[in-house]
This record gives sequence, C-alpha cells and structure tokens, in this order.
Amino acid sequence: MWIVLSSAQLLVTIKAEMRSNSELLEAAPTPRVAKRSVLDGYPLSRVQVIYPDFCTQRDGYWIIRLMDLALQFTDVTKHYGKHKVLDDVSFAVRKGCFVALVGENGAGKTTLIKSLLDFCDLQSGQIAIFGEDHRKTDARSRLAFLPERFMPPYFVTGNDFLQHMARMYQQKLDPQITGEILTALDLEPVAMKKPVHTLSKGMAQKLGLAAVLMSDKDLLVLDEPMSGLDPKARALLKRHLLDLKTRGKTLFFSTHLLADVEILCDEIIILHHGRPQYTGAPSSFCDQYQSETLEEAYISSIS
Repeated sequence: MWIVLSSAQLLVTIKAEMRSNSELLEAAPTPRVAKRSVLDGYPLSRVQVIYPDFCTQRDGYWIIRLMDLALQFTDVTKHYGKHKVLDDVSFAVRKGCFVALVGENGAGKTTLIKSLLDFCDLQSGQIAIFGEDHRKTDARSRLAFLPERFMPPYFVTGNDFLQHMARMYQQKLDPQITGEILTALDLEPVAMKKPVHTLSKGMAQKLGLAAVLMSDKDLLVLDEPMSGLDPKARALLKRHLLDLKTRGKTLFFSTHLLADVEILCDEIIILHHGRPQYTGAPSSFCDQYQSETLEEAYISSIS
C-alpha cells in the first residue's frame, strides 16, 4: 500500500478515501500540516512516521509506503516533577525490524520503555503496540519484556522460574525448545536445578533471557539485555537473536554496546536529553556525521 502526498512536509494530515483494487491513495493538493499523520479510513497505527529514508519524489509528489508497525510513539512527553524526561518523542518501529535505543545514562531510555509498558503515566502523547493503545492489556499480550535490573524470586530454582513464566505467557514448555534455548545462552542444565539466589549476575541474566526467548512472542522488549553477560554468552545470544529475525520477530532494546548495534540492528535511535537525536540506519548515521564507526558518530551527534 502506498500513499501519495503533494507536500514535502514530513508530518501531514491527509484527507483521502480508500480506493478498492488500487495501490495508490491521492491526497488533497494542499494537505493541512499537523503534528501526526492521520489517514481517514485507514488505521493511524499503520501509517509510518515519515522519514526521508522511506519516501521518494516523483512528478512533484512525495510517495511514502504504509508499513505494518510493531510500535509507534507519537508526541510522547513524560515529566518527573519539574524535570522533563521525555520531550515530544515520535518514532516508529516496523514489524520484523531490530531497533536499538541508545543514549547516555539519564537520557530517558528506561523511562521510554516503562511508558511503553504502561508502568508510568504520560503527560501527553500516544503509544501504539501493533495498532492498539499501549494501555490495553491485550495490546501488551504480544510482547515479552526483560527489565534492566532483572531480579527473579530468590527462593525458586531456575526450572521452577521457567515453568512459572511459561504459565504467565500461556505457553507449554517444550523440552526440545527449552534445551535449544539454554544451549544458545550457554546455560547449563545443572544450574537450572539450583536456587536462583546461588546464581551469579550473569547466570541470572541468562535465566531472564531464556524466559523471554521461550515466550515466542512477536515483539521482544529488552532493557540492556547484554548486561552481565560474558563474551561467549553475548556472541551466542546475538546468534540466536539473528535466527529469530529470520522468523519475522521484532526486537526493540536499549543498549550502550554499539558493536552489538552494528551486528543486529536495522535502525538505531539516539535519545539525547529526552529527544530523538537521530533515527535511521546505523550506516546512514555514520555517513551523516562523517565517521567511520558508530562510536565516533555517536560522540559527534551529542557534542
């Protein structure tokens, strides 16, 4: 599905009617400029926030593609007291894409993820998960989440924890799949029989990741998933995530490890002082700041 705009504005309101058996929708000659995209007769959640990478110009018209979106943040603002943590944040995550959220400590990454999960109220703005309001329980049923500071119940064993999480995700544990995921995370079966309080930070992190990966959800939301993992576990996790990508899964995660972003991600979002500083492909990020590495481009973008 495509939409034709007669304006170079990046965010527009479009008045149009759906045409049967047609791939094109033609907008009015001078669409009204607004803060978010609206297409009458077509769900707002499926209208891609328009970035230059996703549109082309032909015969004086701007053409963008309507894409299925896993996530859409529109004008999201969040305050803690007088401090504005998120400032009018707007971006989208396409279904089947891997997207990293990168920023300094205190940039608003965890707050953005908490907002997505409805753990905190917004001052303004909207968040959609697969086209549904993020505040609806059903909308969040298609995602699995791992927090930054993962703390499983200390009195259960690893196996007990996975059984509990499987019930929460309304899944049945398949011994073969469980074994494959534990192997992918370098998590020894003998460790799964031990109480969680005896596990190291890295082993506990692997346990949380195992629960998320076994959920088989369409969208994985991970806050600093590589935290505490040794180099072998990181490499194995990335290999498994890339396998999930071939199966159409969507990944949205925060990280400080830019080397992982280069390997895993279709897009990177630089969050700085609560606002997106850059959104797009990692390679384009380097080109924009004339840098050879993501680290150099990142430093240039926030300087």
